[in-house]
Amino acid sequence: MKLVIADDHAVVRTGFSMILNYQEDMEVVATAADGIEAYQMVAKHEPDVLIMDLSMPPGESGLIATGKISDDFKNTKILILTMFDDEEYLFYVLRSGAKGYILKNAPDEELINAVRTIHRGNMYIDSKVTSSLVNELVNPKQDGVHHSDPFKILSQRELEILPLIAKGFGNKEIAEKLFVSVKTIEAHKARIMDKLDLKSRPELVEYAMKKKLLDF
Repeated sequence: MKLVIADDHAVVRTGFSMILNYQEDMEVVATAADGIEAYQMVAKHEPDVLIMDLSMPPGESGLIATGKISDDFKNTKILILTMFDDEEYLFYVLRSGAKGYILKNAPDEELINAVRTIHRGNMYIDSKVTSSLVNELVNPKQDGVHHSDPFKILSQRELEILPLIAKGFGNKEIAEKLFVSVKTIEAHKARIMDKLDLKSRPELVEYAMKKKLLDF
């Protein structure tokens, strides 16, 4: 299988490339240092699996890139690589289209197993994440009842926009990043504020900090 590794640390890209290239059924065809480059490498090589670091400043974050790549390249499975073991990050990245979620401190064997698992079409979740939430994500309730935390009912686009607003980007800058109109961003921002019951930008920033969204 063909692999692309996206991480902003060169030593991580090199180390993981060595581990995965050692496997007879794997070949790392490209690496990337941020989300924008990850998108470009996926477009160029059409890999079977993309291993994506969630946090890659100062370029486009892995989270935003995950949503774009998932939408545009259906045949590429995305395995999120992260330091965060918070359950809410699992919900966040799977909503973005990722098929797997593994912590950076996982053993090499677990990384290899995760890659093979999602390549086969199955979902892979790091064992440190509770099975109860995984079950909820894979088999959501059909009774129409929303999650108690409004954060979990934001749309995919709203999940992309929220951290950008909190980081101080203006509507025009966000619109350019996401290739949509300023009016679209304004509408999404209003819906975010309404869903989260926030009244001001400082409240939104405080909320984003509480959810650790500024780490993306």
